[in-house]
Amino acid sequence: MVAPVIISRADHPISRQHIDPDALKVLYRLRKFNHTAYLVGGGVRDLLLDRHPKDFDIATSAHPHEVKRTFRNCWIIGRRFRLAHVKFGQKTIEVATFRRQVPADAPEPTSKDAGTEDAPSAPRRPIRRDNTFGSPEEDAFRRDFTINALFYDIATFAIIDYVGGMNDLRDGLIRCIGDPTERFIEDPVRMLRAVAFAARLDFRLDPPVRNAIARHHAEILSAAPARLIEELYKILRSGVASRTFRGLSKNGLLRHIAPEIERGTSAALWRSLDRLDDYRSRFASAPAALSNPILLGSLVAPVITIDTRPRRRESKPGDEEVVTLGRLPIARRDVERLRQTLALQPMLVDAALSPRAQRSAMARSAFADGLSWMDIHGNDPDALARWTALADAAGVPPTREGAKRRRRRRRRGRGRGPASS
Repeated sequence: MVAPVIISRADHPISRQHIDPDALKVLYRLRKFNHTAYLVGGGVRDLLLDRHPKDFDIATSAHPHEVKRTFRNCWIIGRRFRLAHVKFGQKTIEVATFRRQVPADAPEPTSKDAGTEDAPSAPRRPIRRDNTFGSPEEDAFRRDFTINALFYDIATFAIIDYVGGMNDLRDGLIRCIGDPTERFIEDPVRMLRAVAFAARLDFRLDPPVRNAIARHHAEILSAAPARLIEELYKILRSGVASRTFRGLSKNGLLRHIAPEIERGTSAALWRSLDRLDDYRSRFASAPAALSNPILLGSLVAPVITIDTRPRRRESKPGDEEVVTLGRLPIARRDVERLRQTLALQPMLVDAALSPRAQRSAMARSAFADGLSWMDIHGNDPDALARWTALADAAGVPPTREGAKRRRRRRRRGRGRGPASS
């Protein structure tokens, strides 16, 4: 057992006034039913740094089915590790049971497909049995970085620190829990997250972390492509995309994740990402206007020429593939919406456009994204103001938030047989 460092309420800045009220409801209700419950992870880290947390996650001694019995508005998700999602309207409070520390010599599950894609000399990746539950101490040591392993106890208002995370927060240090090489081989996405945290928080990488990334950056190729593209979209929405992609390039990760972007790094790319970050800085949280097509275009348009010509109805297989990023899966609908958004730009900057053409532009499904692109990357504020006023006068939602309209599907009545005679 490791004795934790307890930081009393008088010695840290977190106040319940800064915690989401629904997260407090979950914490108090779990305690009411005699379960240990802590605020954990990025929410605690950001509150300690006087930042606005994106999420408020909770770790508890209650097993998922016990959480579900406690909250009617709860759904259980996940197979690798069961999580409880407590819903409050559009908001989700994630509740995870304390995870057990898996012994290094624990036998690995066998799989017919295991290792078929790895070279014989590739490091062996342990497959964890994660649906095992443990203590707060074990859970802390299962987390990735020390700054993400701090617990806030709603019962005593104290911070519980098993891993030295408070010292690393004060020192501005991204440090792994455990051996960085083992942790990165276990989950290569942690290398990307280390660089992203360093950029977002303006922290430095711990030398062992930096050295492990330098030795094993190619391991990122073994990460699930769908998870990588999700992480890239998070980075692009973070407000520090330019700094993060520079860090990914410097640490050798970008050439494996998106080689086209690495080969095309230029002043135009950094200028595009800087503009994206400037736009994001206007908002407390990422606005709906930062849709996947807008984010994708901000990254690839300075690097890859995108064909904005009208699509042919009968196209050959593969014609719709405008953008590929290494092995990363880019949704075709996002690529097509990006193409439509860029194709709309010449119309939006044409001050002599006829009223009929203006109505036609506002009727396009990509109009909201077109205005967002003009706001972020355009150089014509007068045109942006003009179109915003036109859309407002016409009752057309000028933002993606208002543009989401629910399409009603026509109900098909059941066919009736011939009337009996």
